[in-house]
Amino acid sequence: MAYADRDQSGSRIVAIIICSIIVAAFGYAFVTGLASSVAKKISEKLNTFDVAPPPPPPPPDKPPPPPPDQPNLPPPPTAPPVFNSPIPSPVTFPPQPPMPPTMAPPAPPAPPAPPAPPPAPRPAAVKGGPKGNPGSWFTDEDFPPGAKRAGASGRVAVVMSIDASGRPAGCRVSASSGNQDLDDTTCRLATRRGRWNIQKDADGNAQPYSYTLSTRWVLKDE
Repeated sequence: MAYADRDQSGSRIVAIIICSIIVAAFGYAFVTGLASSVAKKISEKLNTFDVAPPPPPPPPDKPPPPPPDQPNLPPPPTAPPVFNSPIPSPVTFPPQPPMPPTMAPPAPPAPPAPPAPPPAPRPAAVKGGPKGNPGSWFTDEDFPPGAKRAGASGRVAVVMSIDASGRPAGCRVSASSGNQDLDDTTCRLATRRGRWNIQKDADGNAQPYSYTLSTRWVLKDE
């Protein structure tokens, strides 16, 4: 019995080895065939891509139609060329001396002095004045009728202007009586009836002068 078991175990080992060899052979064949088929499919795809012809070129564009006939127009005005002037480089000036202090403007000139008054007449060597009594130049008969009707009376003072020849040159009332008729009558009678001396200076030259006289008008009952 022991020999029979040894024969059976040895044959069993041989069978396992043979089965392993067969399985390995089938696996190798299977792997080798699968790899070749995959490589063949990849090469076919590459060959197909390389051999494909290029697409046909696009048809040429149609030429544009000729432009319609146009009249002879002047060419469009062209803009004048623009010249960019170069920017000058900054100029550096030497430092300036400090400015002198500002002086106040001069005062305006003083207005001219008023003209000097005419020289005063030289003292008279021969003084002028009325000839005779000025009271005789006015009488009761000279009383103006308007002043009588108004019942006016009073004193009138007048300034007589006498020229170099001794004649009256003007008369003005310096003190009024309050009645115009009495004032006017006094100037009129002193100018018409008055007689005047010529006034002379120290060199004997005749000169004009002024003289003030007065009279009192009194209204008397008739």
